Amino acid sequence: MRPRAAELTGSDNYFEDFAVGDSFRHARGKTVTEMDGVLITNLVMNTAQGHFNEHLMAEGEFGRRIVFGGVTASLVIGLASQDTGENALAELGMTEVRFRKPVFHGDTLYATTEVLATSDADRPDAGVVTFAHTGHNQNDEVVFTARRTVLLKRASHWTNP
Repeated sequence: MRPRAAELTGSDNYFEDFAVGDSFRHARGKTVTEMDGVLITNLVMNTAQGHFNEHLMAEGEFGRRIVFGGVTASLVIGLASQDTGENALAELGMTEVRFRKPVFHGDTLYATTEVLATSDADRPDAGVVTFAHTGHNQNDEVVFTARRTVLLKRASHWTNP
């Protein structure tokens, strides 16, 4: 990966700060707690036994409950958002979402990002950036991937000279 993380870490990243091919590891990590998993899973009313029934899952493929994929996706995108979304005007879409390995309570997630595309928007104060986000666990195993397209502010229109 190119050593741009130090330059991009923070909330002052505008459309002009991203170039196709840039890749970086985001500074923060997040340990998935029991509360994270159960709270979000309950909020979205996901009743799959794999997230709630320890006894059942102890006898299954993974030997324990797994974290709901929506929790994983939210945390990975959240970890990337300080660098890629603080100056977002709109989230335009997410595609190619894949859950590569199960995530368990107690795992720590980290995010990396690659810039796939940049383009002008239909307004002069913003541009469109497409990111490839990857979530890794504490063992650097890929657990999540997705492409995310964001409408970002242009510094030339939103900052004082």
